[in-house]
Formats: sequence, C-alpha cells, structure tokens
Amino acid sequence: MGDCHNGAVQKTTLYIPTRSDKLGLQVEVLDTVFSAVSEFQRIEVVETATLGRVLLLDGHVQLSELDEHAYHESLVHVPAMSVPLLRRALVVGGGDGGVVRELCRHSTVERIDMVEIDATVIEASKEAMPSVSGGAFDDPRVHLYIEDAFAFVKQAREQYDFVVVDCTDTYEEEEGELSESLFTREFYEDVRRVLSPGGFVVSQADNLVFCPYSTRDAVRRFSEVFASVGTYWCIVPSFGGFSGFVWGSDGGSLSPAIGHAPTGLRYLDATTYALAMRPVPFIAPE
Repeated sequence: MGDCHNGAVQKTTLYIPTRSDKLGLQVEVLDTVFSAVSEFQRIEVVETATLGRVLLLDGHVQLSELDEHAYHESLVHVPAMSVPLLRRALVVGGGDGGVVRELCRHSTVERIDMVEIDATVIEASKEAMPSVSGGAFDDPRVHLYIEDAFAFVKQAREQYDFVVVDCTDTYEEEEGELSESLFTREFYEDVRRVLSPGGFVVSQADNLVFCPYSTRDAVRRFSEVFASVGTYWCIVPSFGGFSGFVWGSDGGSLSPAIGHAPTGLRYLDATTYALAMRPVPFIAPE
C-alpha cells in the first residue's frame, strides 16, 4: 500500500507577529511577488490564501488587501471630518499610498505633502499592490519627498491643517527601528508648530487590545504637547483584530458622530464610526 502522503505539496506558511512571539497569525503563502532589500529595510509583498497580497517590512505586516481599507479610512477620515477646513495635509510615511488615496477623496484639499524615507516601499506598492494607492501618486495635489520626516518637519515653514503619521511601529523586544525618532516629544513639538489653528494630527498607535502599552505611550507623548488628545480604533484582522489611533489638537475635538463623509468608503460609516469612539471591551494582560 502506498504512503497516503506521497506526492503531497509542502505548503509555505508565514508567521505574522501581533505581539512578538507571544501572539500572531499563521497564513499560507502562495507566492512572493516582490522582494527587495533597501538601504533601510527588507521589503516583501507576498500572495496569501486568506489575506490577499500582504506588504511586509522586515517581516512585519504593514497591510493586506483584505482589510487595508478599514485601516486607511479610519486613520484618515475620523479626524479629517473634524478639521474645520482641510486644505493642506502632510503625510509622514505611508509609502504604500493608502493615506494619500483617502486624502484625495476630500474635495477641499489643495495640497498634500508626503514624506517617505524609503522609495523602495513606494516602488513595491505601485508594482505589486497598485489598488492601495489607486493612482493617488499621480494626483497633481500630491507632492512626494523622499527624505527623513524628522528633519523635514523640523525645517518646514508651511502650515498644515492635518498631519497623518503612518510610520512603522516600534516593536516589542526590538531596538533601533527606522521610525524611532518619530515617536518622540521633540518630533511632535515640531508637528505642533506647523499645525494651523484648529488643525489635527493623527498617528497609528498599534494594537490597543494586545499591545496596550504602545497606545498608552502614544497618548502620553501627545499629552505632553497638545491641549486636546484622544484615541479611537477600528477592526483590522491582519493586525491581530484591532488597530488603535491617537489624535492631538490645540483647538478641536473629534465629533461624537460621523460627519459628511467622502463617497466611496467601504468600511467607515455611522456604525463603525460610533464603534471607533467606544472603549475596547477587553485589554490583554501585559
């Protein structure tokens, strides 16, 4: 009798950490569609059986085709709808193009400056995941700067109505991360200087259920600089179920209910906006 496993194809799997080696997702990888090592990091796009294409930086998931719209719509529109008049925006990071895609939905926006340190991330997104940017890099309102955002903001003389910080996390049990300088009081003091009156800044703040320490640190840093600070969240399965955000302003607060939302949104509506404002119903032990 032959071996029942004879001829079986060995599957390739990928472990996506939510909290180092303590918690994560294991997904089947069908193919690697982009792979490069830049001056700063390893960039990969893999085709998976359940999440669609996934963008990885140094092995950490940045987005998946399955749910990136939930993350990007929440990151951008929840605070953007509370900006009195959104004309000028600054994007820190966001090389995949999802943030600029969502900002371009706002008809009042006249200019978007995007600062990304690693041009290879943009290349990977355009080549392997073009739906994420949706052509936004070609919008004449978008001005791209390939440089260090810390230095860019420190030297900036423009005023922005909205600043979106979409940089990589500082991961537990790792040191020397690329975005480390962007998680500092000094950086946010510079952001505050370039914010227009009533303007908002928002940053991703990790998984607030399984990595609550990251969200607390973000709130602490914002509270040292901005008069008004708050958090909200959304559902992102590829991030371990949840993604947290922290916002700051010197003259505004988030609306308790959804305002006039741009057309074409797939995740954010009155129900998910209300959910974003509620405290999460559980917090994992640290």
